[in-house]
Amino acid sequence: MADDNGTPGQRPGIDKHAVEFTGSGGEYFRVWIVNVLLSVVTLGFYTPFARRRTAQYFYGHTLVASSPLEFTAQQRKMVIGFVLLVALYAAFKTASQTGQDTVVALMTFGGAALAPYFWGSAMRFRLNATRWRGVRLQFTAGWGEVYRASWPLFAMALAWTAAMLLAGALVPEGLSPATRRAASVPVLLATSAAAVAVSVWCLMRLEYNYKSLLVLRGRIGGQPGRWKPVFGDFVRIWLATLGVFLLTLLVIAALVAAALGGSFAILPKLRGMGFLAILVAIAIGIGTVLLLFLASAPARAYREARIFQLVWNNIGVSQVARFRCRLQARRYVGLRIRNVLLTILSLGFFRPFAVVSEYRMKSESVTLHVKGGLHQLAGQLAREEQGLGDAIADAVGLGLVG
Repeated sequence: MADDNGTPGQRPGIDKHAVEFTGSGGEYFRVWIVNVLLSVVTLGFYTPFARRRTAQYFYGHTLVASSPLEFTAQQRKMVIGFVLLVALYAAFKTASQTGQDTVVALMTFGGAALAPYFWGSAMRFRLNATRWRGVRLQFTAGWGEVYRASWPLFAMALAWTAAMLLAGALVPEGLSPATRRAASVPVLLATSAAAVAVSVWCLMRLEYNYKSLLVLRGRIGGQPGRWKPVFGDFVRIWLATLGVFLLTLLVIAALVAAALGGSFAILPKLRGMGFLAILVAIAIGIGTVLLLFLASAPARAYREARIFQLVWNNIGVSQVARFRCRLQARRYVGLRIRNVLLTILSLGFFRPFAVVSEYRMKSESVTLHVKGGLHQLAGQLAREEQGLGDAIADAVGLGLVG
């Protein structure tokens, strides 16, 4: 892959390198099917090994300036992290099924308090396990920074707690149980709607906080990341995503109504038909869930593409490198719709081909622009990394979440 020096519109001294992905759906299918079969046979305990094999496949086939990425995570740490999470989940389920409400409440609040720690540990683990040309990436944010960035999580918890308390306080006392239940429904719906609105805003802010912290406190060879997006950019993308979802929902509803025609008229006649009515109700429920999933697929793909484009067009490495992204949301949405339909028709066996095609479209839309030449940058990064020491990356607890 040749450097693009002297290209019109390209400043002197800036080399341009497109990211390449050399993998294929057929190759990844073999990795994927082995992972699935071994995970089933081992009742899920092969999961950390499957995750490592998957990461190594995609990293090893992703070329940045003709050099592949490397995933060097220790398998032992991934296994320990997975076993610990399984043990915590099993303890939570046991407590909830045996009526130990106090233990469940304590574990729920403990999990919420530890969520930022899990996220920070996962980011440290992921970046410290990533190398390019022998140079390690790092996540250097302190725990204070991680918890400050996580404030929307706690705001969401407070919003739902306040909604539940307010719903109980707004219902008048002295009513009969039946009347009280009837009166509590609209109050509960109103407070829940307010909590949902607050939660959506908090999720937008949390995504912005985490992505900006990951870039600004990320390091490669000692060089810090550079971040330009503002929170308003994320809000506009989320609002546009809501518009795409509502439009898709309307289109699907119109198509279903046109396809069924007068079939809705037979529904009242099913009331006295016993088992047949139950089967129809189950079919309608499954169909509704499937349609909602299909309706959300274009919106989820649209948001994913827009966020990917926004981030990669506005980040860099100090003042020596930057990225540009030409991913088109429309093409990515079309690819996602095709992949979802083919995955359903193939009973899930098209899934690895879908993952590869989406990963290829995203990765190959990114171009690295390097100031002063690639070899000069790689040498500078390698020299600056020598003084960092491996103890930071290998400290106890950084691999907690594999």
